[in-house]
Amino acid sequence: MGRGRAKAKQTKVARELKYHSPNTDLAALERELAARANSSTDGEDHADFVDDEEDDDGTDEGTWSATSGR
Repeated sequence: MGRGRAKAKQTKVARELKYHSPNTDLAALERELAARANSSTDGEDHADFVDDEEDDDGTDEGTWSATSGR
């Protein structure tokens, strides 16, 4: 037996996390989200990460055939 005390403590910790949130700096959160929104413009910054070339193994993963995988 002996799990009663451990389970009670886990339940207490879970209840505290669920119902008592820490003080959140909403102004800092707003500034951070605004900075991210201003720095990104409709995915144009992500064009550098798209690889249209063949992979190292010589295959082009961008081409799919209708019968593959069946």
